[in-house]
Amino acid sequence: MDQPEALNRIAFELGPITIYWYAIFIVTGVIIGLWIANKEAARKNLPKEIISDLILWALPISIITARIYYVIFRWEYYSQNIGDIIKIWEGGLAIHGALIGGVATVIVYSKKKNLSFWLLVDILAPSLILAQAIGRWGNFMNQEVHGGPVSREFLEILQLPEFIINQMYINGQYYHPTFLYEFVWNIIGFVILILLRRAKLKTGELFLSYLIWYSFGRFFIEGLRTDNLMLTDTLRMAQVISILLIFIAISLVWFRRAKKIEKPQTT
Repeated sequence: MDQPEALNRIAFELGPITIYWYAIFIVTGVIIGLWIANKEAARKNLPKEIISDLILWALPISIITARIYYVIFRWEYYSQNIGDIIKIWEGGLAIHGALIGGVATVIVYSKKKNLSFWLLVDILAPSLILAQAIGRWGNFMNQEVHGGPVSREFLEILQLPEFIINQMYINGQYYHPTFLYEFVWNIIGFVILILLRRAKLKTGELFLSYLIWYSFGRFFIEGLRTDNLMLTDTLRMAQVISILLIFIAISLVWFRRAKKIEKPQTT
């Protein structure tokens, strides 16, 4: 039986410039997410340039913090390969690092523009989880963010298309397509968040719902992955952060409702 041939992670080349699928999927996620967020901002009667202006700051800062976060937990390698730190097209952007940079940017931006932080993150929440879902296909093209070894028969039982099964064949072994598990989980989360916009939630609770949904799924999916960023020899960093985010989000929902800090959103 012939060995499956992997898809080329390079989309195309323009002279000396190489465009990777990883970058294309990330940019696509950002563009679609921005379009959705702009529509919601308009529905909330915010100035049309608010979200676009915010993203101009939040996106590069989030990419930088996502990379810094990843490099810190892979410092044993990067300390010996300093030049590889800037090679983000090869993968290595941690979503929790991006969240830190993104949330910090929104805090500063909201204060500068005298806007509600919670309103802004509510507007961005569905776009964020959708962009994460789309971005996972960049990991797929790079043959990264996969789980442990499985058989081809296991992948066929999942009724996966042939191109996904073939791409999961890496160095003589098939692996769990954990990128796909998270893609599906995030798409379901996106639909739920869109539906929750119709509910009488308090301002900020849509974003907190995003944190709970994403973190719950990420905790279990992380347990299948083989490329974990480790806090200790036994503790996976993403699982620790996921539990912490779920606890913080639920606590904030309870506290803010108990104190009646925010009125329900109007739709």
